[in-house]
Amino acid sequence: MRVFIIGSMSGELGRAAQMASKRGARVCQADDVSTAMFRLRADAHDLVLCDVACGVTQLVRSLAAERVAISVVACSTSLDPHIGAQAIRDGAREFMPLPPDPDLIVAILLAASGAPHAAVVRDPAMLAVMRRAEQVARSDASVLITGESGTGKEVVARHIHATSRRVSGPFVALNCAAIPEHLLESELFGHEKGAFSGAVARRTGKFESAQGGTLLLDEISEMDVRLQAKLLRAIQEREIDRVGGSAPVRVDVRILATSNRDLREEIDSRRFREDLYFRLNVVSLALPALRDRPADIPALATHYARHYAELNGLSFKPLSHASHRLLAAQRWRGNVRELENTMHRAVLLADGDEIGPEAIELPGDVRQQLPRIDGSGFVARRIEDVEREAILQTLSHTLGNRTHAAVILGISIRALRDKLRDYAQAGVAVPPPQSVRAAA
Repeated sequence: MRVFIIGSMSGELGRAAQMASKRGARVCQADDVSTAMFRLRADAHDLVLCDVACGVTQLVRSLAAERVAISVVACSTSLDPHIGAQAIRDGAREFMPLPPDPDLIVAILLAASGAPHAAVVRDPAMLAVMRRAEQVARSDASVLITGESGTGKEVVARHIHATSRRVSGPFVALNCAAIPEHLLESELFGHEKGAFSGAVARRTGKFESAQGGTLLLDEISEMDVRLQAKLLRAIQEREIDRVGGSAPVRVDVRILATSNRDLREEIDSRRFREDLYFRLNVVSLALPALRDRPADIPALATHYARHYAELNGLSFKPLSHASHRLLAAQRWRGNVRELENTMHRAVLLADGDEIGPEAIELPGDVRQQLPRIDGSGFVARRIEDVEREAILQTLSHTLGNRTHAAVILGISIRALRDKLRDYAQAGVAVPPPQSVRAAA
């Protein structure tokens, strides 16, 4: 992944850059926002680390004006807790105190990169999916990959690219759920200088960035129907129109798409175009949930234990038999992503020569989290109430920032907005959007 640093490299921000570089990131740097914007227009990056002294507000506004979708992490050596809160209100996705913490650097890089992982497969159900993926990898056919959130759809997409004839070309991933609708068209197709207010230079979109390689459209069901029509034309005609452009641009790109929704239901609800569905669904791969592929759990747990031990400079510790039994008993509603986070914590918390069950923190059954009545029963709470409380607390934590809250909750921004609309209609107090608070 590519990381852009705004600020002096002589101090703690330079240490953060070194940590990112050691973990495989390609690092570029500029001393101020104006110079950084000149570089960011010309070349795509995955993440910006910006010293708050350089002006987070100016950076966020400049990126928004030119429709450049990129995560901004504000950084500061100040011990004032209000600095971080203000940076989030100004539009930063995260705040990172300096000097940098290695674990936080790792977490930020993984979140920004989409956390690509090796394909660790042992269960027959998942092995069948991978065999089918390898069967079609050598072709140029579009592939639709479906499954619950966290099942490893992007991992399978990367595996298809790695075993295809396009492996020497780029693999470009675009998360359709993470980018606001008004930015998504420019992010896909690029724009010309002067195409809209703030477009001071030509910008290359994801289609052109993936020339000769593979373009992954992650969570395609979150794309607006109007933009779906333009995407369909681009796939059919193998050419795109930059926003504000006067002539089409030829592209040679293989399309992979993922969705955690049932696209047939989305079609019936008129939220997804049927013709686009047929164009994407030349080959379909349905990934089973982790609970339906139990043989993968011990292999994945060991893989992540080894990975995060190495990443954090720790010695590898195997899981105890009791830990394996504990992991096998879980339902894993968050699938592989939840297991990964669990193992990352376990690696950091484990004492002794093994990772024992005491180091494995799991949510467990909802009833186990509720207070007992007279030692014999549990206070009854509906799942809907627990979900609403979690969403509102997270939104309060992010100071009303909807996008930030959706990332933490692991849901799409559209799903979060739908929930908040329902709560407001039911008379529940919902924290106002970030922009409202910032103006207050």
